[in-house]
Amino acid sequence: MTRIIAGAAGSLRLEVPRSGTRPTSERVREAVFSTLGSWELVSGTRVLDLYAGSGALGLEAVSRGAASATLVERHAQAAQVAARNARTVLAACGRSASDGNQPTAEVARQSVQAFLDAQLARDPSPRWDVALLDPPYDLGEAELAANLAALVPLLDPDAVVLVERSTRSPEPVWPDGLAPLREKRYGETALWWAEIAR
Repeated sequence: MTRIIAGAAGSLRLEVPRSGTRPTSERVREAVFSTLGSWELVSGTRVLDLYAGSGALGLEAVSRGAASATLVERHAQAAQVAARNARTVLAACGRSASDGNQPTAEVARQSVQAFLDAQLARDPSPRWDVALLDPPYDLGEAELAANLAALVPLLDPDAVVLVERSTRSPEPVWPDGLAPLREKRYGETALWWAEIAR
């Protein structure tokens, strides 16, 4: 079972695609949001969830107070699941929004690289505070490096990037513009954090 851990939609069960995705465990999601919370990068932020699957990472951010989440997933069934989960989480957040600030969540059904290239072509200006990448373990390192390079111009100057991979994967190849921040391991999962290079 996958569920939202905390916030306005806490304990809400999420639908998970039947195949083709690997949901982030609750333990790892809790670690991710504990880190983001310590950096004051949850409340009011704009979150980009790449390789979103069910949308659990981006929607956890919305539940905890993020202003918006953009979920990018190319597989049709997973994108449909993410859209249904987004509607459910937004409804729960709307019921608890006493200040009238309703968060938003949108799903883009396309490949990560196509999405990023389209954003750059349309308006290459910063628009996200947090980028969460949880690609399939078999994604090639060159493709991940291309994703990260395309992402840099779209990030706020104080943004952070998280890459979730198998502990058997090498550290991502960080492009110019991103500087590694920390690495943590949880069982078979490795989390690599980076920030905008100063």
